[in-house]
Amino acid sequence: MSDIQQIRESVAALHAELTRYGLVAWTAGNVSARVPGKDLMVIKPSGVSYDDLSPANMIVCDLHGDVVEGDLSPSSDTAAHAYVYRAMPEVGGVVHTHSGYATAWAARGEPIPCHLTAQADEFGGEIPIGPFALIGGDDIGKGIVATLAGHRSPAVLMRNHGVFTIGRDARAAVKAAVMCEDVARTAHLARMLGEPVPMPAAAIDALHHRYQNVYGQVAPPPAP
Repeated sequence: MSDIQQIRESVAALHAELTRYGLVAWTAGNVSARVPGKDLMVIKPSGVSYDDLSPANMIVCDLHGDVVEGDLSPSSDTAAHAYVYRAMPEVGGVVHTHSGYATAWAARGEPIPCHLTAQADEFGGEIPIGPFALIGGDDIGKGIVATLAGHRSPAVLMRNHGVFTIGRDARAAVKAAVMCEDVARTAHLARMLGEPVPMPAAAIDALHHRYQNVYGQVAPPPAP
């Protein structure tokens, strides 16, 4: 199986995680992945029902958003994804959602402050707010890059719009989108109960380091 076909299958399957976790409505939202070693990306087609997505109808584009393979129009956010891949070579996956709680923070133009260990783990501090930008061109991508460059968070709340996440691959970006919504919901509920208790910066740093470098299973060494 070619690299592009594997990426098509992975990206198609990961869209099911957006519906599984309730991060999207109707045909909104998208997942894309960089094709390793090539100036290409794979992204969902525009306006197609999640039930109808398949590896065959994923769209292959170059990193300027021009279609290379596929019979349908790519997502309306393609130019934004492409800009991120051009500007951030370490990024292998990009996700966009309008998940309810996180997008409510975006509508307020307010970052999500870090009051939770789970947020420190995944995001390393607050989840930042990016600038308002219109859909269709690469202005959204420019806002994502300007906000996340040098920031530990893999998620940005684009003002009056929604969530964009990045990752070393598309699966990591989907995970960040799931965790962003979970954190946004809990932060909202905490505020409804009163003023959340702050966390020391040193504790946030320690939690983030542990989660990123120690947590999880270590692969066994290869057999001799």
